[in-house]
Amino acid sequence: MTSRIWTDVQVTYRNVGETMDLQAGFGMDAVDLTAKLVRCRSVTPDEGGALVLLEEVLSEAGFTCTRVDRNGTANLFARWGTAGNGRSFGFNGHTDVVPVGDAAAWSVDPFGAEIKDGWLYGRGSVDMKSGVAAFVAAAVDFVADTPPDGSIVIAITGDEEGDATDGTIALLDWMAANNERMDACIVGEPTCPEVMGEMMKIGRRGSMTAYFTVTGVQGHSAYPHRANNPLPAMARLMDRLASHELDAGTDHFDASTLAVTTIDTGNPANNVIPAACRATVNIRFNDDHTSDSLTDWLRGEADKIATAFGVEVAMRTQVSGESFLTPPGELSDLVAAAVAAETSVVPELSTSGGTSDARFVKDHCPVVEFGLVGQRMHGVDERVSVEQIGQLKAVYARVLREYFS
Repeated sequence: MTSRIWTDVQVTYRNVGETMDLQAGFGMDAVDLTAKLVRCRSVTPDEGGALVLLEEVLSEAGFTCTRVDRNGTANLFARWGTAGNGRSFGFNGHTDVVPVGDAAAWSVDPFGAEIKDGWLYGRGSVDMKSGVAAFVAAAVDFVADTPPDGSIVIAITGDEEGDATDGTIALLDWMAANNERMDACIVGEPTCPEVMGEMMKIGRRGSMTAYFTVTGVQGHSAYPHRANNPLPAMARLMDRLASHELDAGTDHFDASTLAVTTIDTGNPANNVIPAACRATVNIRFNDDHTSDSLTDWLRGEADKIATAFGVEVAMRTQVSGESFLTPPGELSDLVAAAVAAETSVVPELSTSGGTSDARFVKDHCPVVEFGLVGQRMHGVDERVSVEQIGQLKAVYARVLREYFS
């Protein structure tokens, strides 16, 4: 594969009607690419032109691109180099974004990608089109300037903010079926709470939700002995669950948490004891637990209440992901050193926060997450520091240089 050196040219993207400036001596402009991605209205599940744009950018740079769409979800796999020939480094991210909400509350066009006072505004600018732009730009420049002895994989989904059942999972399924592999991967999600470079993720807590329905016997509130009120049973169950200490934390994780998120009866009458009551709890758990062990505990608590109150307690669970940890070592050391070199900040190795697609990648290869400051993601006037986009590209570029050196 011959290397390319960018010159003062413009590449026209026929599907999005825009041009990409590639300035000689500076490589691909990650800020410009971020802006073009923000202008793609890729609210889950719409592709919005974002993956079309990236496919053309990467194809032009010599990457072999494959759309891995499944059940209406758009995904893109891109590889530079020959599969199975040498080491393979991967990047994972998403181009789908959450809805704008009240557009009138924004001070700018949510999809205008306006830049002012050093900030680039727009839905998805933080989460995570800037991260995608940074690693795509870093990879494109790297293979042009110093073609590696190995391959670079870029796996981008349009379904991270949604159910995530046909996004990164579909990409990994396709990779397994086609003998494609990453030996290590960075997920470019925003990871820094306030200061660029201060945190990277080496794991994530598991997440699961449990839905309970307690069924008793409906009756008149003046004759409670003729009914069996499900509300006291549900109140006792929720109190037992919320009061229980799941653990005190582990070496790399904070203590697991359980939150009661709703208790509903739908009963508008003050003289009727309802027949049923429903409640939901969400658990964020560390590596002391699995979803199976927590399900067994929840079922045991529900059975105790059913026996004590003479009611029926039905339960179902939904698991978003198990907890996982990439133990500190070669990959985390590599990324942390690159972050420190480019930002002058040594990142904390953390497992905090919610879930990400790293929960799927971890079954494929070692994975860490590093990205921008995430304070303004999903909010009104979501915006990203232009300076930080350049820093992030530099971090990813240094990781690639060191990995293949």
